[in-house]
Amino acid sequence: MTLTTTNRPARSASGAVVPVLAFAGIVVAVMQTLLVPVIKDLPLLLDTSPSNATWVLTSTLLSGAVATPIMGRLGDLYGKRRMLIASLTVMVAGALVSAFTSALLAMIVGRTLQGFAMGAIPLGIGLMRDMLPREKLGSSMALMSSSIGVGGGLALPAAALVAQHTDWHALFYGAAGLGVLAIVLTLLTVPESPMRAAGSFDLPGALGLSAGLVLFLLPITKGSDWGWSSPTTLGLFAAAVVVLLLWGLMELRSKAPLVDLRTTARREVLLTNLASIMVGVAFYVVSLVLPQLLQLPTATGYGLGRSMVVAGLCVAPLGLTMMFTAPVYARLSARYGPRTTLVIGLVVIAIGYGGGLGLMDAAWQTVLTSVMLGAGIGLAYSSLPALIVGAVPAAETGAANGLNTLMRSIGTSVSSAVIGMVLANTAHQVNGVAVPTMHGFRVSFLIATAAVAVGLVLALCVPRPARSTAPQLRASSEEDANLARAQEALGGFRGRVLDAAGAPVARAKVTLIDRHGRQAGATLSSADGSYALAVPARGPYVLAARATGHGPHAASATHTGDDRPVDLDLALPGETVSA
Repeated sequence: MTLTTTNRPARSASGAVVPVLAFAGIVVAVMQTLLVPVIKDLPLLLDTSPSNATWVLTSTLLSGAVATPIMGRLGDLYGKRRMLIASLTVMVAGALVSAFTSALLAMIVGRTLQGFAMGAIPLGIGLMRDMLPREKLGSSMALMSSSIGVGGGLALPAAALVAQHTDWHALFYGAAGLGVLAIVLTLLTVPESPMRAAGSFDLPGALGLSAGLVLFLLPITKGSDWGWSSPTTLGLFAAAVVVLLLWGLMELRSKAPLVDLRTTARREVLLTNLASIMVGVAFYVVSLVLPQLLQLPTATGYGLGRSMVVAGLCVAPLGLTMMFTAPVYARLSARYGPRTTLVIGLVVIAIGYGGGLGLMDAAWQTVLTSVMLGAGIGLAYSSLPALIVGAVPAAETGAANGLNTLMRSIGTSVSSAVIGMVLANTAHQVNGVAVPTMHGFRVSFLIATAAVAVGLVLALCVPRPARSTAPQLRASSEEDANLARAQEALGGFRGRVLDAAGAPVARAKVTLIDRHGRQAGATLSSADGSYALAVPARGPYVLAARATGHGPHAASATHTGDDRPVDLDLALPGETVSA
């Protein structure tokens, strides 16, 4: 797959880009847990049966799973910022639909539209890769990746507070307002990426993947209601296998596939995606168990008797810790690499769940468990996009991260189904009401620990990234970047970016493009205009430079592949280009 650039130079990225994109990711993630505080009341609120009410949650999950890889591919083709805004717009429309109705069908339609916004996460990661200097890339992608958990964790107490003191429709008005704010901030601060993938959108592939995902996820989410051995459940699973196999054969024959399965089958990509499923399983268990434990009455002998709001506040450190883990991840990854950081994160999660088995007797103990799990999940989630980005061409960043986000969603779906079944089968009846037991909670934590153990084995099998890609993804500070530049100067290309008068141009983006039109490296010029780029292999290259206030420039050069650098200055045209 080839990479192209638009003729119009991109605006330079401001310092607000990272927080704005992270805020958009948090807003999107809020949709996943928005209704958790009122789950038990949905049948009454919507005047329907409990089994029908679950569609309000299931519809969001299904649409999010379908939209994530599709929006990632559309972003690669037509602009990631454009698709990010489109995703947020659809989310706002869905929130408003839900805000104005109490009818089941209309509510399901609104919630389905809200789920489409999940594609914003991989789109944000793709924008960061295209625009940010490498010294900021690691921590920025970590924050964007963790926004899934941050939004979910922070939404619980906020939604509980709103649901407890106002009409529950206010949840959707608030979500719509946050979505509008995210759109406005994105329009004002986030430039469009100039990177484009060549080819066209694979509509048959999108339809096939959508059908396969729905057929697979539907019985997972509804299996407890239908029965895991029922003809409907087994039939849908069988149909999913057939459809996904046929879809895979079609994608392998397509010249411009929705998902490049050959790239996905690479060892580092495949193992990272499988590990992502395990991390998704582990993340959702704590979100299902601790709120119930906290709200159960003390008369049960193990319930902590806390209100809905207090329960949400006790779990909120899960999301807060994930957010504050991003800079810690950047330092660890810069020193040891994202693979090692993923392993560390999984070990911390295992310790959190193992310790949590004995920390269920007081509210402060659940807070401690939330902090420990938030730290581990934050490190694990932060590592995943760096591993994916380091293993795929730049033209496939959006689609590849979309698929990785989908894997996490599958993990949370499996977790929801399995833990729901465990808690239901271990519950005891109190006045005709099924009440979860402490035994069920502990079995759930053991399941999460087992998932983490599997994820740890998968992570240890992920190959270490190639040396040539490490500086771009692992440097986390100016000092690290300067050291990387010094190392790169031993080979590859080096020189200065100058204007028409011969003066140095600072913070000009220099992109290295190989003979296939793919990005082989990128950097920003330093204060004196100097740059250095390593080459992955010998051969012809094009170096493209652009900077705000200058026209773009490209130069061709060939590298012999030895340790001697090729000196090449890049002179930007004298005419100015409006930012």
